[in-house]
Amino acid sequence: MSGAKWDVAVIGAGPAGLAAAIAANKAGARVCLVERESRPGGILKQCIHDGFGLVRFGQKLSGPEYAWRDIQLAKERGIKLFTDTFLLELEAREEGFVLTLQNSEQAVFQIVTRALVAATGCRERSARQVFIHGQRPAGVYTAGTVQRLINIGGHLPGKNCVILGSGDIGLIMARRLTLEGAKVQGVYEIKAEPSGLTRNIVQCLEDYNIPLHLGATVTKVHGSERVEAVTISQVDENLRALPGTEEYVPCDTLVLSVGLIPENDMLLPLGVQIDPRTGGPAVDQLMATGQAGLYSCGNALHVNDLVDYVSESGEIAGSSAARFSLGKPDRPCHLPVIPQGDIQYVVPQKLDIAAGGQAVLYFRSARTIANASLEISAGGQVLLQKKYKAVRPPEMERIVLDLALLPPGTEELSLNLRG
Repeated sequence: MSGAKWDVAVIGAGPAGLAAAIAANKAGARVCLVERESRPGGILKQCIHDGFGLVRFGQKLSGPEYAWRDIQLAKERGIKLFTDTFLLELEAREEGFVLTLQNSEQAVFQIVTRALVAATGCRERSARQVFIHGQRPAGVYTAGTVQRLINIGGHLPGKNCVILGSGDIGLIMARRLTLEGAKVQGVYEIKAEPSGLTRNIVQCLEDYNIPLHLGATVTKVHGSERVEAVTISQVDENLRALPGTEEYVPCDTLVLSVGLIPENDMLLPLGVQIDPRTGGPAVDQLMATGQAGLYSCGNALHVNDLVDYVSESGEIAGSSAARFSLGKPDRPCHLPVIPQGDIQYVVPQKLDIAAGGQAVLYFRSARTIANASLEISAGGQVLLQKKYKAVRPPEMERIVLDLALLPPGTEELSLNLRG
């Protein structure tokens, strides 16, 4: 099982992995991509709606159109792609990383890589993770599964639907189900405000007269063979169901859009530090984790709302991995990045100040704030201030900081968001 040697291996051929592989290849590294599905492109293959690429390409593209550009570029550059290939084991050794893989063509085999980019994306939360009572009848799906059934399989999963959660995929599928002739009874969100982007609330619900119910959730699924109905309950300020508010809603399908979880299980044996606020590894602005030669990007790092930023982080991770693998490793001098005020989280969680240049910072607010103010400071000095008309938790913010602004002797960088 002695494996082929690569400068950079990328796990996951979605938008982040494709961008990382292309960037590493452009930097002169020998790169391979490992993908468990039969085709590259990740979730974009089933996202036939438009709205992708406005930041990166200045065009409104569908998901397949966006993915096709990177897939074609990867092919043109001769990047090796392993499809239908599963990672069985990952080991860190002195020479780099050893990946034990399996596919139908080569059976079980190994590859060795100097640097590794984890671009494994995220998975959806299920009914069991949100503790819905009842049996397990047919007709309970995650929003991504419904999207795949309709857009790729050509199957309509149900005709009378309830959607739990107002995440973007759920909002988009409310519109898609309606266009395919199904009746969407409503979208029910346990929180006091929607979880999805404002544009999706307008374009997917309001434009199609689909009701959005806030402060309400599904507390029970009825049916044994097939979903027959759900019980909807109002919730209090602690998100607990209020007795006496139950409503019986007949339906044959329950669609769950209740959050995404970054996929990082494969990194746990390496002892990589995971940020509990993001679910992804703690990284610096080069997307480097605490494990030498290991980089993370895309939705495996933190859940993004725009694919353009997924690709951006992939490009940073890929070029950084190539620089490391080609014998130009950085000597990190890490500066902690501290979120304060109404910031839910910030990525990166630390800065390699020895690298210099600029750092791209992504953050989310902890609550909806009108006329918000962001202040970035270090060493008692205010480095940057920015005003926002409004910030909302579902909408990620991005800001670029020139590291030359850091005063000498800085021990930490602070981001403070206030109303």
